[in-house]
Amino acid sequence: MPTVLLIGASRGIGLELASQYRRTGWRVIATARDDAGLARLRAQDCEALRVDVAVPDSNSGLAWQLDGEKLDLAVYVAGTMDRASTTTPPTRETFDRLMHTNVMGAAMALPQIVPMLQETQGVFAVISSVMGSLTQTQAGNAALYRVSKAALNMWLRCAQFDHPQLCCVALHPGWVQTEMGGSQAPLTPAQSATDIRQTLEQVRARRAAFQGAFLNHDGSPLPW
Repeated sequence: MPTVLLIGASRGIGLELASQYRRTGWRVIATARDDAGLARLRAQDCEALRVDVAVPDSNSGLAWQLDGEKLDLAVYVAGTMDRASTTTPPTRETFDRLMHTNVMGAAMALPQIVPMLQETQGVFAVISSVMGSLTQTQAGNAALYRVSKAALNMWLRCAQFDHPQLCCVALHPGWVQTEMGGSQAPLTPAQSATDIRQTLEQVRARRAAFQGAFLNHDGSPLPW
């Protein structure tokens, strides 16, 4: 039975991924930061771990909670949004919240699980956004969110060079009907999660071809 680790998977796309992976026979280890999130994951028959990715003391405990595990796939799903443009000065609290959750959390998690992925020649993926693409930017809304996703993409690219034995990819989940995406989005969480799983299976099957890639949910390449 293959094992997937989903980091920050207590709602939205993450919870849907957890549910779909379990239904397709995977062992799912998933993290949440509070009791309600842990309960939602356990209701999907997942092994739930308490981790707040934005809090270093909590995030740094991921390794000991996973002691002895072997992971075929790990996906960093956690993310948060701010919709302000550059016309509004950001507060330190907002800046820290976005950068800690969207970037630092992933940067702290990967070094802890590299040995667990190495044993299986596994894949590490981050849920990024096309809003982090410099060449695709055509508006100034959600400026800090865009900055955080661009930073996450760069970190992912650097991680691929530092861990050549792994396959590291960034994924755009599409515009999805979640709390972040809103009800007007064209994709449901189930549709996005299905596409992401299928894309990650392609990545796992052809690791060398996808190392350091930025991919749409349907597997098509995206510009950085």
